[in-house]
Amino acid sequence: MTDRILLIGMMGVGKSTVGRALASRLGWIYLDSDEQVLVATGRSVKEISLEDGPETLHAFEDEALVTALQSPTSVVIAVAGGALLAESNRALLKGEQHVVWLRASIDTLAERIGTKGDRPHFDDDPLATIAGLYEVRRPLYAEVANFTVDVDECRPEEIVERILGEVHL
Repeated sequence: MTDRILLIGMMGVGKSTVGRALASRLGWIYLDSDEQVLVATGRSVKEISLEDGPETLHAFEDEALVTALQSPTSVVIAVAGGALLAESNRALLKGEQHVVWLRASIDTLAERIGTKGDRPHFDDDPLATIAGLYEVRRPLYAEVANFTVDVDECRPEEIVERILGEVHL
């Protein structure tokens, strides 16, 4: 069986940064849902969401997850923040051995997301938007995660160490 570590959580928790570092440390491939969507469509996540709506974006993110899970080699996957909205994606992740929820406080997320122009629907009131999304997504992340790493006060290297300590690879 191919080894996989899947990183889940809200946008802004550091899935991409931690995922790249973790894959490098393990010598594995790294796949990022946002990058997979960009390669498949030629458009960014923000462009798709604003031009075609969140439902279309989620469909592309769902495809990215399914494709990533078919990797024939060991892989670290940064799963799109909204991918867990689909019950079918949650069912896929429940079958995985290493699903890591990178969890951050709403304040930390607002601080990180509010400074980036590449996130859809966060320009007006990042804190309120994040709080609303988090309320919906928190139980979904908890449902599929094998373990959780609180990332508020952690550097990416510390998060990688915590993950490696849990997965015993």
